[in-house]
Amino acid sequence: MTTVRIHDGNARTTPGADATRQRAQWADVAKGACIILVVLWHVIVKDYLQIRWHAGSPVPSAWGTLGEQLLPLRMPLFFTISGVFAANAVNRPWRVLGRSRVAKFLYLYAVWLLIHTVILAAVPDFDTAHADSVLGLVEQLTITPSNLWYLYALALYFAFARAVRWAPRPVIFAAAAALSVITAAGVLATPGDRGGVYQNLVFFLGGLYFKPYVERWATTATNRRLALTLVAYAAALTVMAVTGGQRWVGVWPAVSVAAVAFGVTAAARVGRWRPVGDALAALGRRTLPIYVIHMPLLALLHGFLVGPMSGLGGIGQALMVAEYPILLTAAVIGLSLAIHRGLLAVRATWLFEVPRRRRQATPRRT
Repeated sequence: MTTVRIHDGNARTTPGADATRQRAQWADVAKGACIILVVLWHVIVKDYLQIRWHAGSPVPSAWGTLGEQLLPLRMPLFFTISGVFAANAVNRPWRVLGRSRVAKFLYLYAVWLLIHTVILAAVPDFDTAHADSVLGLVEQLTITPSNLWYLYALALYFAFARAVRWAPRPVIFAAAAALSVITAAGVLATPGDRGGVYQNLVFFLGGLYFKPYVERWATTATNRRLALTLVAYAAALTVMAVTGGQRWVGVWPAVSVAAVAFGVTAAARVGRWRPVGDALAALGRRTLPIYVIHMPLLALLHGFLVGPMSGLGGIGQALMVAEYPILLTAAVIGLSLAIHRGLLAVRATWLFEVPRRRRQATPRRT
């Protein structure tokens, strides 16, 4: 995932530089929060709810409901932020964009797809899709992305945005919105995680096309707007749940827009609240290793934990049922970052960056 790095030097800063750092701060805070929510969702669905909680507590269903309510927020906000910081890259020549963005994300997707496939094959009971044949692997590499689909989508989005750079933006944005609407309504077949690719292009383009407005929304955020956007998001979720309108035309994308408005506002406000804002921003600058490592790590941990946790007595489960998702999410994120540091220590940088070509020295003439 793309990162925004802030370098504080000793030089005196101008108001414009301060505004730039503030925008980077809120974006990194948003990304940090989103990656936590992504890992939490996977912990809940793929591990926590697979445990036999026999204490008769309503907490497991409450955790599941909470995770579902955050679905319109996580990836739409992630892609909106990615779009905001895609403006300069999209305007670069094809050869530059192709290597720095398109080839990079496709390379990372392919490398980590192979790693995931090998590890997940060793944990067949873990509830996530993985290729079990060469044909299945080819399909995931091409038309039906795996749970690493964010990387796959970014490569396509950058290429698409560059290809239609000269087309009228309202037309392109309207077409992306229509694709999101019909996908959310269940009109298109979306095997694997193809639906996420279809639905979130509009949010990437929204961040790209409306970057000044998104940044202004963040830099002018107030507590009053935070409360209003939270109420709007909660109300939209409530209406959708009560009416069962998740598949109604336009409903899911509209709820996601409300979620993004809340997410940007919340990130801007939290970003001014140290040390929480600084901690989330630091995490937001390291989303890539967490994203690519956490799923196979969670699969391995699930194999060790599901049996003992299911076999706990009533008192043990009563003590763990509420905080288990939080503890495991923190552990997975911490271990993912530790594994990342270990891989960098042994110079396995090729797992996180496209290997650079070594320039051959020109022999000197004697």
